[in-house]
Amino acid sequence: MRSFAKRLMTLETSGKSPSELKASADFSVSDKLRPSLATLMGAGGFRALLSRALVLASAEVSWLRGVQVNADGTLDGLEDLHAQLDPAEFFEGRVVLLAQLLGLLAAFVGEDLALRLVKDVWPKLSISDLDLQNEGKHEQTDQDR
Repeated sequence: MRSFAKRLMTLETSGKSPSELKASADFSVSDKLRPSLATLMGAGGFRALLSRALVLASAEVSWLRGVQVNADGTLDGLEDLHAQLDPAEFFEGRVVLLAQLLGLLAAFVGEDLALRLVKDVWPKLSISDLDLQNEGKHEQTDQDR
């Protein structure tokens, strides 16, 4: 799931100038997914999904503990943390959070619907070579070594 999340984050940040990337402290991937997911599960459901993903990601990326999910489903605290962190570290934390969000989404609605929702938001994303279940198993095996 992490490599898929990284592909999404890279796609989302491609075409931005270095100064735009440096200044960007948002989690635009989540913002773009929110309307589709809120339609599917309601605003509260999206907020709960993002909150759970944040808890899971915080166990791996400690600086994410300084981030909160607002009532409208946006993330609060990223801007302050962005200024304190190395850009690569900040990027990786967002990848971990996105991987958790996508993993939870796939678990709740199924891989096919999760991929369809992502493809609706990012139509240029190639998902033909992606199998979230096998990727997840592969990642688990790598972690166990």
